[in-house]
Amino acid sequence: MKQPLHRRRPTPGNPRVQRTRNHVLATARELLPQVGPSGLTYALLAERADVTRQTLYRHWPTRAALLFDLVLEGPDLGTYPEPGTDVRDVATAWLKSLRAGVSVPAVRTAALAVAAQADHDPDSARALVRIGEDRYAGFNRLLEPSGIQISEDEFTLLYGPVLARLFLDRGEVTDTFIDAVVAQWLTMLERAGTLQDSQ
Repeated sequence: MKQPLHRRRPTPGNPRVQRTRNHVLATARELLPQVGPSGLTYALLAERADVTRQTLYRHWPTRAALLFDLVLEGPDLGTYPEPGTDVRDVATAWLKSLRAGVSVPAVRTAALAVAAQADHDPDSARALVRIGEDRYAGFNRLLEPSGIQISEDEFTLLYGPVLARLFLDRGEVTDTFIDAVVAQWLTMLERAGTLQDSQ
């Protein structure tokens, strides 16, 4: 798959480049909750990470690209689920992983910033689409052992209530809430015939 223009990847075989990249992302994660998206300038990030601005632009030619990577390459919280045959278990584990990911202040701030800028910044709009595509494809990979694949609409109906509770209601996403969301989602899949397709 061709990389989008707003994002470049370093040569994976170069450990020094990858270390620099990881160090910069860690520094950005520390700074972002303190200074906010507009305060996270390349000048400040270069100073704190002890790299040149040229290095930053080599990895992230736009701020949207940096925010994109802060969302998709968040810290490993050890909560991402394994593929499985039980759709309920996979969906529940995935929503708990989503909850854990957006509880990281830098990930939460970066995701909201990309969404807020998407209407007037084409790079942010592309980044937002890519984040959704990445999460959708990843979830369907988790479902492969179950024999089903869900549509984009069915995926949105799974994660939508959780994001609404977190970002619109500003409420807590409890395990009980996740269980209720998954139960409703499975009912919808049964009515749509998606679950029967795998049997």
